Amino acid sequence: MRRSLGTWLCCGATLVCLGCGGSTTPEPSAAEIRTPSEAGKKLLLAEAPTGAVDVKAAREQAAADQEIVVVGRIGGSVDPWVDGMAAFTIVDRSLKACSDIPGDKCPTPWDYCCESDVGQARTLVKFVGEQGEVITTHAQELLGVSELQTVYVQGKAQRDADGNLSLVASRIYVQPG
Repeated sequence: MRRSLGTWLCCGATLVCLGCGGSTTPEPSAAEIRTPSEAGKKLLLAEAPTGAVDVKAAREQAAADQEIVVVGRIGGSVDPWVDGMAAFTIVDRSLKACSDIPGDKCPTPWDYCCESDVGQARTLVKFVGEQGEVITTHAQELLGVSELQTVYVQGKAQRDADGNLSLVASRIYVQPG
């Protein structure tokens, strides 16, 4: 059976049209909506804690072993998660994710690739168990969190030899929306 060029062009145009249009930001499917595990629910706070500081302020001001609440958005790289651990990076809320820029169609807006100082505006968050070891359940599975969510993290500031800040987390509030 032979098909004419016109038939092939019509079929191709139909397929292209089916793939176009609609929202540039698709609604999450039921499979993409995350919920915390039973263990993770014990780490969740019912409301945002008071006295939270943004990531940049925490990086500048927090002393080692200081109890602190830091607020930021999950992201800072294409993959902000640490595999096999309840750990991820958060970014200062003053930075714009690519999805916050009208017309930007970046497929990974949580990497903040449009920002030049993202390295100075992010910090690592790691949840630890009762014995001080990092929890080995992936953060998304444990806490039900996703990229670009705003979170308030309670924990203890930790500084490495170079003075870089990380947060040894004990509790988290996930801002709705």
